[in-house]
Amino acid sequence: MMQRRGPHPTSPGRGGPAGIALEPPGLPAPTTDQRRTDAAKRRHDPGRDRESEREGKLKPMSRRHEIAELPPIDREITISEGITVKELSEKLGVRANLLIKKLVDVKKVFASINQTLDAKLAEELAREFGASVNKVSYEEEHTQDIDLAEDAKDLIRRAPVVTIMGHVDHGKTSLLDAIRSARVAERESGGITQHIGAYQVEKNGKKIVFIDTPGHAAFTRMRARGAKVTDIVILVVAADDGVMPQTKEAIDHAKAAGVPIIVAINKIDKPDSNLDRIKQQLNDLGLLAEDWGGDVVMVPVSAKAKTNLDLLLEMVLLVSEMLDLKANPTRPGMGSVLEAQLDRGRGPVATVLVRNGVLKVGDFFICGSVFGKVRAMFDDRGLPVREAEPSTPVEVLGLEALPDVGDTVQVVTDTAKAKQIVMYRESQAREVAMAKNKRMTLEQLHAQMQEGELKDLNLIIKTDVGGIAEVLTDTLTKLSNDKVRVRVLHAGAGAITETDVLLATASNAIIIGFNVKPERTAQSVADREKVDIRLHSIIYEVTDQIKRAMVGLLDPVFKEVYRGKAEIREVFRITKVGAVAGCMVIDGTIGRDNEVRVVRGKDTVFTGKILALKRFKNDASEVRQGFECGISIAGFNDLKAGDVFETFVNEKVPQEVI
Repeated sequence: MMQRRGPHPTSPGRGGPAGIALEPPGLPAPTTDQRRTDAAKRRHDPGRDRESEREGKLKPMSRRHEIAELPPIDREITISEGITVKELSEKLGVRANLLIKKLVDVKKVFASINQTLDAKLAEELAREFGASVNKVSYEEEHTQDIDLAEDAKDLIRRAPVVTIMGHVDHGKTSLLDAIRSARVAERESGGITQHIGAYQVEKNGKKIVFIDTPGHAAFTRMRARGAKVTDIVILVVAADDGVMPQTKEAIDHAKAAGVPIIVAINKIDKPDSNLDRIKQQLNDLGLLAEDWGGDVVMVPVSAKAKTNLDLLLEMVLLVSEMLDLKANPTRPGMGSVLEAQLDRGRGPVATVLVRNGVLKVGDFFICGSVFGKVRAMFDDRGLPVREAEPSTPVEVLGLEALPDVGDTVQVVTDTAKAKQIVMYRESQAREVAMAKNKRMTLEQLHAQMQEGELKDLNLIIKTDVGGIAEVLTDTLTKLSNDKVRVRVLHAGAGAITETDVLLATASNAIIIGFNVKPERTAQSVADREKVDIRLHSIIYEVTDQIKRAMVGLLDPVFKEVYRGKAEIREVFRITKVGAVAGCMVIDGTIGRDNEVRVVRGKDTVFTGKILALKRFKNDASEVRQGFECGISIAGFNDLKAGDVFETFVNEKVPQEVI
């Protein structure tokens, strides 16, 4: 009989040196299956080693299996949009390779050292290294160091920026016209201002910058934008008309912007003007005149007679002195885009109001998602200038694309970083646009079908300036309702191009041109493809026409219109013709093209069309009351004496959508 082999000398727990067994006496030797089971248990329980098993204790979990706790926040860093891995590592004070490793380990993101990080990802990554984040825009970060280094000695008094607001046709542009002795109002289509104009005037050797905002109801957003860049608001109220809806909106915008208000009560030369009534209406809105014990300056003026214009300008200068408006001409220029348009000869052109610093020809600048270099500048009278000081409106040439109205213009020195920010903003805008243009799912289509068929009116809007495109898009989109939906597929500034026509062809859209015309090739393509191009120069004409187009999209409603009544006196049976009723027209007229209803007693026995109408032996198109006639009905021969024919027609009545 063979002797059982003892445990290996190095086997822990069961064997010792020289093969001496270490099992407690009295226990049977483990079988092969038991040994396999024990090994499997040890493999599936890595937290227990063999020595601990013998002692009946558990080994603590290793560090790599513990949940990593975030370090405590011990500092705050400031980051801007489009920050790179390298820039974030410098702000955190860690090596870039550690940052890249953390990105891979925690976020599963493989990035290079020059990779642009999303703001949320950069914030989470900074938290991994014990830092909190203060997020600012690139322009704010760019100007922080300049603001800190700015010396109070460099500040000089700047001209006040004054916005003229008020209701439509209350004389805002005419008042500004009288101040600067130009004929602006006569050039405006329909006598209303449809752009933001910026003009500079001089009084007592001091400059004042005026921004004229439109007063039409559709331009609420443009008026709000004008209030954001202004220092003082002149509220124009007609003395013969009083406070109107747009007057209240202008007051709300001025109060929201936190700027002082000067009221110019215009048209005091009219016989029905009443200053006390206007002051009472303004008092009800929270504007109490100085002569009534309040703090709001109110000046009665007449733009037509040029009355008290000097007094109004003196009040503007007085209020601006109290505000103590200052700027630093030694720092890089910054401003706001008041208007943007695409000029055929000059390319993208932006009207910029310089708020601080000096904008010079040759400066590189960033404007939203547009990078540019100042190639040339022109003042409000069209004269070229080399420099634009604070509170100066200029037209700027040299943009790579058309900026959005309201964007901030910031002169930059690091052009590489500025271009990187522009690319980042373009990618973000593209992602937002793609998210908006998601295709319809089957579930959404089914839901629409359940609710009822929704008609779409597709539009492509091209205007001379960017602000009008924005306003028209908002105005026309708001016309949508539960029957017709207005969809603006594309809106922009510039002439109508062939690309616009092709887009309209593919989407069955109407092209709206506002103060622009189609290019020659675009017009020929539109004629060939039967694309409807509508050209306008007044905004309320556009809205009226779109309303009519919306009505035309809906299926017409048919309305029954009564024509006449005839009584059957005798019925004749004619071979191959059928029954012919000899009738007397007792009311209205009977027409050959009318529909007819056969009434017997109180019941309608048949409704159909008149097959033939005769007067004696001749065909008749119409028989009037008091005359006899012969009538045969298509598809009905069961006629009896005493029956009554009621004739009517179905007229189309367009549905009302507004």
